[in-house]
Amino acid sequence: MTKHTDLTSAAISAHCATGAAHVAIEVVDETGSTNADLLARCATLPGPTLRIAGQQTAGRGRAGRPWLSQPDATLMFSLAWRFKAPLHQLVGLPLAVGVALAETMSGLGVPVQLKWPNDLMKDGSKLAGILVESQQTPDGVWAVIGCGINLLMPDALEQQIGRSVSAVPWLAQMERNTLVAALLSRLAGVLAEFDDTGFAPFTERWNALHAWQGQHVKILDNGQLLQQGLASGVDHLGRLLLRTDAGLVEIMSGDISLRLGQE
Repeated sequence: MTKHTDLTSAAISAHCATGAAHVAIEVVDETGSTNADLLARCATLPGPTLRIAGQQTAGRGRAGRPWLSQPDATLMFSLAWRFKAPLHQLVGLPLAVGVALAETMSGLGVPVQLKWPNDLMKDGSKLAGILVESQQTPDGVWAVIGCGINLLMPDALEQQIGRSVSAVPWLAQMERNTLVAALLSRLAGVLAEFDDTGFAPFTERWNALHAWQGQHVKILDNGQLLQQGLASGVDHLGRLLLRTDAGLVEIMSGDISLRLGQE
């Protein structure tokens, strides 16, 4: 099995599709947070930049939650990308990124599903998380897209996380540079398309991968119940559609947790 220490920018670049050839690639053994690293440099980045670390000591998910990881068991990277579209048009970006990751994994023989707004699921448990942070600079809007994928799930790490999580040992067996290149190649294509079209063309692709389609779910914000109903996919803006007694309700992304109704 290839370890994170075998990652090199040259090897990743060599396996990338031509559509990702303009992405600068940085590989580091350890850092606090690849998202934080790139956010601090957005104003001076010459172009799209991928930063991948073997270990993140201060990785984080949505709402500032910590992202626990372990070298070689977790694939963690961030991609900084400049968009010509204004900030308000990036609302559906985490969902488009989810489509890119899920389609890549499916192409590699690992079918996964999507949980709104930014998780990948496998066998009913979380496999990967996406964190998108944006920054306005004089030359446009930058988004830093952080991804954390559980390739393996050692018992000790699962205990530390404190809940059932999923893993993809099949992908863990892949040559690591090839895997990163496959993910980056699809991401670069999706981000370029998203910048031109917004989320609308991704709606059907996301809904086809929806993990909880037609199931009763609860929308929580800091433990408070906001809405509940049948999950009915997303609309052209990436809003979750809930079928309730009062009709169809659109839920915007935010610090919201999605829970199956019976939980």
